[in-house]
Amino acid sequence: MIEPGFLAELFTSFLIVLGAGFALVGSWGLVRLPTLMERLHGPTKATTLGLGGILLASVMFFQLTQGAWSAHELLVSIFLFITAPISANMVAKVHLHEERLSETVSVGSAAGKVPASPGAGDWATYEAPHRDTPVTTSDK
Repeated sequence: MIEPGFLAELFTSFLIVLGAGFALVGSWGLVRLPTLMERLHGPTKATTLGLGGILLASVMFFQLTQGAWSAHELLVSIFLFITAPISANMVAKVHLHEERLSETVSVGSAAGKVPASPGAGDWATYEAPHRDTPVTTSDK
């Protein structure tokens, strides 16, 4: 018969290997992809999932072996899953605006070129405020 401690260690080991695999793929994407916009996906998606898997393994190990819940790993996971997309969005917006205002042409990528002028494409971050747009949306 298989011991419960062995199953807990097996499950934890699986989550650690899975998380490490995601972290490795995300780190490899960060190093190997050619442009900033493509490199942004590695740490914000795969590496975040990898770290989440490793933190989940830690939570499950302590729960299954010692019967104690640890809120530290859950708080780190929540913070990571909230901040990674927001910071990636900010980095992408800054990059898009710098790309539009720069005189040099960056390396072409599979993601396509940035629109040449505001309103030329469907990039919402390039939309300039219209002249007659009200400052407030309240009807008072």
